[in-house]
Amino acid sequence: MEIGSSQIIALLFTGIGVGFASGLLGVGGCFIMVPVQYWCLTSIGVDPTIAIRIAFGTNLLVVLPTAFSGSMTHHRKGAVLWKAGVTLGITGAIGAFFGAFLAAHLPASVLTKAFGIAVILGAIRMLTAKPPKITEQPPDSLTPYILWGIPLGIVSGIIGIGGGVLMVPIMVFFLKFDMHRAVGTSTALMIFTAVGGAFSYLVNGLGVQGLPPYSTGYLNWLQWILLAGCSIPMAMVGARAAHRLPAKQLKYIFIAVMFYMGLKMIGVFAWLHLPI
Repeated sequence: MEIGSSQIIALLFTGIGVGFASGLLGVGGCFIMVPVQYWCLTSIGVDPTIAIRIAFGTNLLVVLPTAFSGSMTHHRKGAVLWKAGVTLGITGAIGAFFGAFLAAHLPASVLTKAFGIAVILGAIRMLTAKPPKITEQPPDSLTPYILWGIPLGIVSGIIGIGGGVLMVPIMVFFLKFDMHRAVGTSTALMIFTAVGGAFSYLVNGLGVQGLPPYSTGYLNWLQWILLAGCSIPMAMVGARAAHRLPAKQLKYIFIAVMFYMGLKMIGVFAWLHLPI
């Protein structure tokens, strides 16, 4: 059950893409990482249910340093509202811990489809909703951030994501953030949700039989090193690129990536026999 050279190469290139996407779009890169991680594990004989849990748990661990790297670059651009980011992050981390606990008791087919559906719903919302009025500003009160943070954290923990792919649409259309500040603040909140979710996957995977080498619970350290080593520097590159793009263009790139990975995880492309 040793990982081969083809899997290592795939993870390295994935790390590059994840880091750039994280900085550019304010997401953890889950929609890129999870399918690749899942393939790497199942291709060496890991049980699919264990593989998807490891993919989710390790993905959250990769999000942690990548989000920190990206958020510092966004902060220097003045695009992080720390009050909102920390509040959403802490409440989201609490929710993510419990969400990951639930995920540790669900089968692989449920988790992969839930992941895909959640991403597609977020993309549809971003595509169809009218943008907020320019005169509106994010709320000063902590209450709306707490009310959004807990349920989104639970969902993040269940489907193994940092929360950005779901939180950015919420910030733009309900909390009145402009696109650049939504992306910047999203990278900051993911630091917290990643901690809560990853810790829960570690605890709930202890003692499980059939884990691949270099694993502690549902966290795989070899995958983490390969992914995080490439994603951390690329997150800074992506964050700089985000501030050179118009907000509208940034939004449509975000939506396109969400649709693709959501459909892939549900299994639409496999059903259509498309090699994408």
